Amino acid sequence: MALTPAVTAWLKGELGSTVDLADLDTRYTRLGHARAVALEVLRERLADLRSQPATLTVTGVVGLGFGENIKALERQIAGLQDGDSPAPDDPEGSDSGNGIGWIVLQARPRR
Repeated sequence: MALTPAVTAWLKGELGSTVDLADLDTRYTRLGHARAVALEVLRERLADLRSQPATLTVTGVVGLGFGENIKALERQIAGLQDGDSPAPDDPEGSDSGNGIGWIVLQARPRR
């Protein structure tokens, strides 16, 4: 199964425009779904960030923190797992995620 232009555009939108298309094509052939490809790439990026120190400080010169980047990747992964941002190759009419629906509770008026 090869990448279609619609799937390629969706993957670039989720992963950024600097992704290696040959790598994405290989992953898509192996995994079969764009959502699975995006999740695999994002989990690799998250693992790379977690394997490095979260903050780096050179006193009086510079301070770098990657904590917010880690949180952003975790939110993006959670959103994809819940079915946010539907992929072009998602099955029609099915909920691709296993998220929880919303129930709104309202107080009844007292008698």
